Amino acid sequence: MSTGHRAHRSVLRTLLLGFVMLAVLAPSTVAHADPTLAEIEAQLDKSNQDLEATIEAWNGINADLATTQAKVADLQAKLKPLQDGVDATSANVEQFAIAQFKTAGNMQALSAILNARDTGSLMDQMSMLQQITHSQQKDIENYRNAKSKYDSEKQQLDELLAAQTTQKSDIENKRKLIEGDIKKLQDLQKKATAAGSKKVNPPAYNPGTLPPASGKAGAAVAYAKAQLGKPYVFGAAGPNSFDCSGLTMAAWKAAGVSLTHQASRQFSEIAAHYRTSTLPFDKLEPGDLIFYNGLGHVGIYVGNKSIIHAPHTGTVVQYASATVDSVYGWARPQ
Repeated sequence: MSTGHRAHRSVLRTLLLGFVMLAVLAPSTVAHADPTLAEIEAQLDKSNQDLEATIEAWNGINADLATTQAKVADLQAKLKPLQDGVDATSANVEQFAIAQFKTAGNMQALSAILNARDTGSLMDQMSMLQQITHSQQKDIENYRNAKSKYDSEKQQLDELLAAQTTQKSDIENKRKLIEGDIKKLQDLQKKATAAGSKKVNPPAYNPGTLPPASGKAGAAVAYAKAQLGKPYVFGAAGPNSFDCSGLTMAAWKAAGVSLTHQASRQFSEIAAHYRTSTLPFDKLEPGDLIFYNGLGHVGIYVGNKSIIHAPHTGTVVQYASATVDSVYGWARPQ
């Protein structure tokens, strides 16, 4: 084969290899292309909403656990006086037996009481047990009945606690996965900001001149204003950090109103509540709570079509437009 033919075949081989490499590398290059700004913002919105819904579920199961644990404590508290009564009765019986032993001067009386093996022999000793009053016997009977009921209720509560604890663990695992995804999105956030996104790191919202608020609503709004700039932390309700329902719970607690640390329960707990996809600004008053994303988020209305809320991981308590997200409804604490 001539030198020219060899050179020609070498060129063809090089070109063919290049085409094969392009065919292999091209799909990979396309698959790893950077997402667009719109795609980044959509990913962030979805992750933050999923995380907030999970956190609110976590808050809810914590409230359930606290309720169940309180029921267990209440059950134990109700049983204790009965147990104390039985302990006192037992002590009286013991003291009586010792007194009989000392009076008799031998073990005969004590042995008769402690070693009765049948109904007849026990009845023979009843005259020696007259110091055990009817009320003491009633204490024992009441305790036995209460203990039986306690054991049954305690078993049910223990099973409920176990189920709730498992549920909390499952939610916690889900939260960690979502937070892991959000950490992966931090680089995308930087890229989005560099690309000019106003959604990832929006400029500070100016609520303008806010109307005065008085009474309980005034106390709640004043508390919320005092928390501006504090970081969002899931499950937190102050004093140094908050999540969304933790902030509204703490604000209204400062006004003397008790709410559960979960957006959906806050909505159901408030006597007068309204479900609407639009906000009737002519009816809203400072202190009202506005709920978003299917009860996955909540903020406190401060007037002038503005709220104070704790948005999501990586943010702080801040002002925002009352239409910051998809509105579920609003509610007025009493």
